[in-house]
Amino acid sequence: MSFDPFSLAAGWLQEHLVIPALFGLDAMEWEDVGFGWALFAVYGLAQVIVTLAVCWPLEHLRPVESWPDRRAEWVDVLYTLIARVGLLPLVTFVLFYQLQVWMNGYLADHGWVPPTLERMFPFLLGRQLITFAIYVVILDFSEYVRHWLSHRFRWWYALHALHHAQRQMTFWSDDRNHLVDEIIAFAWFTAVALLIGIPPLQFPLAVLLLRLIESISHANTRLSYGWLGERLVVSPRFHRAHHGVLAAGQRSCNYGAILPWWDMIFGTADFGREFARTGDPKADERLATGSYWQQQLVGLQRMLRV
Repeated sequence: MSFDPFSLAAGWLQEHLVIPALFGLDAMEWEDVGFGWALFAVYGLAQVIVTLAVCWPLEHLRPVESWPDRRAEWVDVLYTLIARVGLLPLVTFVLFYQLQVWMNGYLADHGWVPPTLERMFPFLLGRQLITFAIYVVILDFSEYVRHWLSHRFRWWYALHALHHAQRQMTFWSDDRNHLVDEIIAFAWFTAVALLIGIPPLQFPLAVLLLRLIESISHANTRLSYGWLGERLVVSPRFHRAHHGVLAAGQRSCNYGAILPWWDMIFGTADFGREFARTGDPKADERLATGSYWQQQLVGLQRMLRV
């Protein structure tokens, strides 16, 4: 009998939290899906622990900056726990699963075959790792486009400014986003995932992989992957330039999430910048140092004023 600590932890979580909540809401038909949420909540927590184990030593051994007062960082910790353990498993498993079931049923009822990469390119059949890698590349390109657009529309950047306002950027800052911005990102990411037909169990794994690399790229560490490595995967040095140019009032660059290829192709890559200070001097101070709810309110007010 195999020992699976993730399933055991998810089972405990379902028994003591999910089922009582579903019973109280008269929604026991969601019990099976609830276990999926619990399982990926456990994976999300495990990812937070892995990210902490990797990034904490890096940030303390070779920090870019040191701050005597780190209270602003604790708000980012809250963002991370909400996104990785609560919100992320909910939207990446429960909602995506339900949307894909509905879409595939709708297409089948109208005589259409649901899209997948394997159907479009039959040579991919049976090559799950290669197919998964292609899904990740496509999803990462969609993230590059979305991120670039979030800097081009004033109303959108009014929300995205919350992410850039942090002057104490650490690996916790990756999930520092406005809820409305998160909803837009989820809708965008999900639409692309549905169009390319990524399997429902591979979708959250792709999200977890992207988020892990993104967290490392936000780390407060003097880490570079070298000339070649930085052209294969987004590094902390490469991504810090994206946050640093706004603090210096210069043109933005380096929008890539995990792959710098799109920046290289579309002329937005800058590999020459060193480790700059982060922040957005034009942003409301509350976006930098306010509480979670203050930041959410200010971001919404800024968007409505544009």
